[in-house]
Amino acid sequence: MVPKFYQHALAMAFAINEINRNPKILPNVTLGFHICDSYSNARLTYRTTLNLLFKRQRFVPNYECDGQKNLQAVIGGLGSKTSFLMADILGLYKIPQFTYGSLAPGESHTSQHPFFYHMVPTEDRQYMGIIRLLQHFRWIWVGMFVADDESGERFVQLMETLFSQNGICSAFLKRIPPQPNLGNLDENIITVLLKLYEPLTNQKAMACIIYGESVSIAWLRTIIFLQDPENIEYWIYRKVWITTTQIDFVLPGPQRPWDLQMFEGAIAFMIHRNVHLEFGKFVQNVKPGWNERDGFLKDFWEQAFDCEFGETVPDSEKCIGEEKLPGLPGPVFDTHLTGHSSSIYNAIYALAHALHAVYSSRSRCKTMVENPDGFLQHLQSWQLHPFLRRLSFNNSEGETVSFNEKREIGGGFDVMNVVIFPNNSFQQVKIGRVVPGALEGDEVMIDWDRIVWHRGFNEVVPISVCNEYCHPGFQKKSKEGEKFCCYDCALCPAGRIANQTDMDDCFKCPEDEYPNENKTRCLPKHVIFLSYEEPLGWGLALVALSFSLITAWVLGLLMKHKDTPIVKANNRDLTYTLLTSLLLCFLSSLLFLGRPGKLSCLLQQPAFGIIFSVAISCVLAKTITVVVAFMATKPGSNMKKWLGRRTANCIVLSCSLGQAGICSVWLGTSPPFPAFDMQSLTEEIIQLCNGGIVIMFYLILSYLGFLSLLCFTLAFLARKLPDSFNEAKFITFSMVVFCSVWVSFVPTYLSTKGKQMVAVEVFSILASSAGLLICIFAPKIYIILLRPELNTKEQLRRWKKE
Repeated sequence: MVPKFYQHALAMAFAINEINRNPKILPNVTLGFHICDSYSNARLTYRTTLNLLFKRQRFVPNYECDGQKNLQAVIGGLGSKTSFLMADILGLYKIPQFTYGSLAPGESHTSQHPFFYHMVPTEDRQYMGIIRLLQHFRWIWVGMFVADDESGERFVQLMETLFSQNGICSAFLKRIPPQPNLGNLDENIITVLLKLYEPLTNQKAMACIIYGESVSIAWLRTIIFLQDPENIEYWIYRKVWITTTQIDFVLPGPQRPWDLQMFEGAIAFMIHRNVHLEFGKFVQNVKPGWNERDGFLKDFWEQAFDCEFGETVPDSEKCIGEEKLPGLPGPVFDTHLTGHSSSIYNAIYALAHALHAVYSSRSRCKTMVENPDGFLQHLQSWQLHPFLRRLSFNNSEGETVSFNEKREIGGGFDVMNVVIFPNNSFQQVKIGRVVPGALEGDEVMIDWDRIVWHRGFNEVVPISVCNEYCHPGFQKKSKEGEKFCCYDCALCPAGRIANQTDMDDCFKCPEDEYPNENKTRCLPKHVIFLSYEEPLGWGLALVALSFSLITAWVLGLLMKHKDTPIVKANNRDLTYTLLTSLLLCFLSSLLFLGRPGKLSCLLQQPAFGIIFSVAISCVLAKTITVVVAFMATKPGSNMKKWLGRRTANCIVLSCSLGQAGICSVWLGTSPPFPAFDMQSLTEEIIQLCNGGIVIMFYLILSYLGFLSLLCFTLAFLARKLPDSFNEAKFITFSMVVFCSVWVSFVPTYLSTKGKQMVAVEVFSILASSAGLLICIFAPKIYIILLRPELNTKEQLRRWKKE
């Protein structure tokens, strides 16, 4: 037997003793019990079950004779296999059977075992708790030691599915024998055990899950003993052991001298246990001879205290009977109720309350009054089921005990941290619990700061990964042929960041932010526009204002000398209009400077297009005037009627109206508006004017290009006409400059971003306007100011003769 499990028998005796002394439950009725050991053997399990039902020495199924046992219910074995073997027989007689060991989800089919009552929730409630634990500490490379049986296979299938759904990988999967016979280790068993040694020293998979029978811990400790008997290199075996509810930290008799230091800091999912102080007092009274019918006490005592009973035993090895159970280390015996013992305790009380309910429902019968024990003699065990299914009572801790529709006790599991002391005793500290019915992500509640780790980790939270984490700024890159938990780290591509450790993919920053140099975080983008405060802005503004003043001065100078031949020669009104439009051209460039607003965006392009159209129209009218004037001097020509202000005004007005029409359509359909361009530049947000329909802007430029080309063609043809103060040659030069500026503007404009794009357009406006001003009016100013002798009628007549 396993000494620690003797507590299960004591828990049963303790509970029945309490009930028999309690006048509120089954008054004047005495409950008895019988405990058998199945030795984990199917044949003995069947025989023992039949022995419980029928006469001890001779039994015939379904045949009553001299002393049929008054069996009302049975508590199954700790292992699920034993419980199912018993159910094969007990189910035939509809006898209630209580299970106090946890069952895998696929094992607890209500339809297959209709008379099972589960004192422990099914294991699936702890599975998500394990997943949340692994996720919290980011343990994604996890080893598994699983019992080599059907339950273990079912556990592996469920956990592998949960692993893949939650980004976790199994580093290895090792099978361990489900029912170890630690007293008889043959060569085959030793060979199997030694194959399990290498995973125990795996320094990557620091988190390991153990699933199996209650004594599976003993197998792992045996492996270490076979390889390292002196336990010299204990630090090699440092792990974070995660154990399931069926696992218990126990050392059977042959292993009693060993320690469990390798399991220090283990995190155990355990059945909720009662804190019953009276049980501790009850255990103190247990000693050899305390109950003559206790067939387990002698074996337990000899194994627990490593002594023997008998007259021929040497005094040094003899059991004196005065040994105390509270002095035993935890792996050998625990004086506090364990989770399994608590389940047995609750099962006894559940049966007692059900019997009491039956007793209360029949208390009016005369036979019941005369003979309170009589109802048990006539009660059939199957009659208890309706009362058990409706059962609800409060246990010693005030917790409600009742069965759901699947005949399972509700509730979750406790999460314990195992603290092992140098003297091989240990303490299980409750650090959390698995909450039944909780929302996704809240299935487990753990006080993470209370966890004590294996001393080999030096109080640092252990890491359990296939390779080092990818630092911020890097993303995972899968390795060919490896599990997805094994990967390389690749630098985030341009425009993306990874602000956490071990990210699957880098992600883009919000539109108004950009990655820093290390690609670990996003920085806010700066809003840019062509401001007056910066050198480029105030430089362009200064140039625009300077040329505006120069244009105004030229206009004033020509108006002052308006009666001179050089001013009169080429239509003064056109000259004044041209200079005024050039003045407005220079000033219109200021609309492009500063923070874009609704009004400035609305006026920028239309003002530029219309004003420039007026200027080019004036130049075109001047050119046509020169051509018509020359043709009118020929004998018999009727072109004189086209000379005069009306023709010039019509040319300027019609050409300007064409551009005004284009701008009106633009403003009427999709007017420009202030906007932010967040994509063009990496680290800056461009505040600009969104032109709406982009083709309208290029339509304006095309119209200006058409007028300029027409004007250039006519001026080029008329450049050598023998006319006084002929402006055609100067207009040709001005059109060459104008066309050169705007032809180079288009590719430059398209290849720049942000405020440089605005600066290109402003520069083009200023350059083309200055070209017209200088090429056309510089000669006139030169004559007016420096060569006034040429600005006379005589000089005009002499040039005409030439």
